[in-house]
Amino acid sequence: MPVKIRLQRHGKKGKPFFWIVAADSRAKRDGKFLDKIGTYNPNTNPATIDLNLDSAVQWLHNGAQPTDTARAILSYKGALLKHHLDGGVRKGALTQEQADAKLAAWIDEKANKVTSKKEGLSKAEAKAKAEALKAEKVANEKRANAAAEAAKAAEVTEEIAEETVEEVSEVAAELATEETPAVEEAPAVEEANEEKEA
Repeated sequence: MPVKIRLQRHGKKGKPFFWIVAADSRAKRDGKFLDKIGTYNPNTNPATIDLNLDSAVQWLHNGAQPTDTARAILSYKGALLKHHLDGGVRKGALTQEQADAKLAAWIDEKANKVTSKKEGLSKAEAKAKAEALKAEKVANEKRANAAAEAAKAAEVTEEIAEETVEEVSEVAAELATEETPAVEEAPAVEEANEEKEA
């Protein structure tokens, strides 16, 4: 039975989550499997990989062939290196202690690289957040200035309207005072006209 180390998809639509499994190559992608070796979550940055190193190396010793993506994951976590070093120990090229020391040094170096990448990502995220905050402050200041200018324009318009109303009322008052005597004089003029006709 040909055994493959491959990914088995789980999770919801748009948010994939994978199990790393050893399965019969003839089984369905998400079907039966022989052993669950680990998990892979590509939704985080950097991707989260949880791998049982000893189980993965044991399956590699037994002849399981990883798929391309599974091979990249196993290489990233050091399973392929451990498999290679175990082959050297079996052939007598190096001792188990030397192989363990090489693997530990490689794992430490890899952990340092991952940590530096995480720090770089967090710094970039903090910088982007600070720039966004600064841009938001500038936009808020512009918005506040525009609102203040609009309020000033509204005040000026109200003052002009009040002055216009006052002027109109003054003119109306003047017209009213001028018309009142004219109304009183009109009967006197009419009386004079009636006397002339008589």
